[in-house]
Amino acid sequence: MPDQNSNFQVAGKGVSYDDICLAQKTLEPILRKTELIESTFFSKEYGNRVFLKPENFQVTGSFKIRGAYYKISKLSDEEKSRGVIAASAGNHAQGVGYAAQMLGVKATIVMPETTPIIKVEATKKFGVQVVLHGDTYDDACRKARELEIENGYVFVHPFDDIDVMLGQGTVYGILV
Repeated sequence: MPDQNSNFQVAGKGVSYDDICLAQKTLEPILRKTELIESTFFSKEYGNRVFLKPENFQVTGSFKIRGAYYKISKLSDEEKSRGVIAASAGNHAQGVGYAAQMLGVKATIVMPETTPIIKVEATKKFGVQVVLHGDTYDDACRKARELEIENGYVFVHPFDDIDVMLGQGTVYGILV
C-alpha cells in the first residue's frame, strides 16, 4: 500500500491512503485472493523481474468486479432503489451484474449487438436485464445514457468514476 501519509490526485480529486484502505476492506469479502506469480518468460524477455496477477480467477473472470462492486456499494439507499445501468461488451457488464446481484440492486446492461453471445449469456446469468443496441460500445453507451435519464438509473461508468477507480486500484495496493 502507499505510504500512510500519501495523498494523490485521481480524476481531479484528492485520494488518501484511507480511501484506498476503505475500498480494500469493502472488497475483501467478495474477492478471491489472487497471488502474484513471477513470469520466467517475461522476466527473461525484458531483463527484469515481471509478475502477473491472475485476476481471471475472480468470479467474473476479470479485475472489473473491483470497480463495479465498490461503486455500487457506495451508492445511497435511494440511489440503489433506482437501479444501475452500464454499457459494456463484456468484463464491466459482468462486474456490474455480479455486484448488483450481491448487493440486491436492479441492473440494466446495454451491450452492442455485435457482442459475442458467450459474453451476453455470462452477463445474463447474474439476473440483469440486457439490452442489445448498436454496433459499437459508443452506440451502447449513448443508449445507456438515454435509459439513465428516462428511468432515473445510476450510470456506472467502466473507468471514469472516482469510486470505480478506487476499486480497480486496489489491485495496485498489494503491489506496493
